[in-house]
Amino acid sequence: MSDDWRRSDASGYQQPEDNPTPDRSSQDRWTQGPDVAAYKDEAAAVGAAGDDAETLRERQRLAQVEMMDRWIGGVLTEQRRTRRWKLFFRFMTLFLVLAFVATVVYNAFWAATGDASTLQRHLGIVDVNGVIASDAPANAERIIQGLNRAWESDNTEAVVLHIDSPGGSPVQSQRIYAEIMRLREQGDKPILAVIEDIGASGAYYIASAADEIIASPASLVGSIGVIYAGFGFQDAISQIGVERRVLTAGENKAFLDPFQPLDEEAQAFWQSVLTQTHQQFMNDVRAGRGDRLSDQPDIFSGLIWSGEQALELGLVDQLASLEEVARDQVGEASWEDYTPRLDPFDRLTRRFSQVAAEVLGLKAAHSPLRYQAQ
Repeated sequence: MSDDWRRSDASGYQQPEDNPTPDRSSQDRWTQGPDVAAYKDEAAAVGAAGDDAETLRERQRLAQVEMMDRWIGGVLTEQRRTRRWKLFFRFMTLFLVLAFVATVVYNAFWAATGDASTLQRHLGIVDVNGVIASDAPANAERIIQGLNRAWESDNTEAVVLHIDSPGGSPVQSQRIYAEIMRLREQGDKPILAVIEDIGASGAYYIASAADEIIASPASLVGSIGVIYAGFGFQDAISQIGVERRVLTAGENKAFLDPFQPLDEEAQAFWQSVLTQTHQQFMNDVRAGRGDRLSDQPDIFSGLIWSGEQALELGLVDQLASLEEVARDQVGEASWEDYTPRLDPFDRLTRRFSQVAAEVLGLKAAHSPLRYQAQ
């Protein structure tokens, strides 16, 4: 045997002192780490005094086998632990995704802010907030759905349109008005309109169908009129040297083109449309309010009044707050909101569509007529 190796008293073979130990930073932790070295030292120390060479080798072999078994067991244990954590995080991710999808689906199809099973007597609130338009939260479909759910609830003492709106689309306002009048004719329970900051134009159109209109003294009420607003750029476009090219089939198809002058004939025609729409507004307000309206001619002139002035003109029936109305109807400030919740995906897609239309310069297909306070 070479002199480079020496036998210890009973511990097998040792590396010569002049052979340097490799750097730990370059060691493989599975084959050269401190744990493996400890196992090797343990395997090397299994000899006993008086053992011959053959017995010593067999003892070392068995110790190495045992060491390898323990090492493999440790590796397998670590792998199982890693797999468990991976499975845990995968299940958690799947659970969160399913919970999110279930919440969205529930809110979109089943969730309702009002609970028809509420046992306590209450007011059934339906919010009319913001501009009334088909692509806005205050659209006819949503408000009509809330009205019917509040109406059908057995424990709703009265249905309340909670209005804070400057008005908007004539068509959307007419649809809501017609539904309120239909429910009102059934006479099952009162329908009240409570105006907060503003209930003007199309919003007042809706309110006029209610059995009673309640406003605060400082609320803005009225603006019974129709408006069309536009611009004329025919002089500006000629000054900057731009030629407008419009092709139509129908001589009046482009009569509202802002880059062409509005002649007297087109203006007279458009005024007739405004006048007819205004007449529809006045007829429906008179049908809803009846003899409560004052004979003052300015009522239908488009003016807007405070709540106190509106009371004198018969545009509202009393000055009170929502809390006072609730106490008067059910004895306490108790109400349930029956306004359908907004679908988050619908809001996102609508907002995206609006932004895309603005970026591309596309015009939304809305009526140019508005029942809206300016």
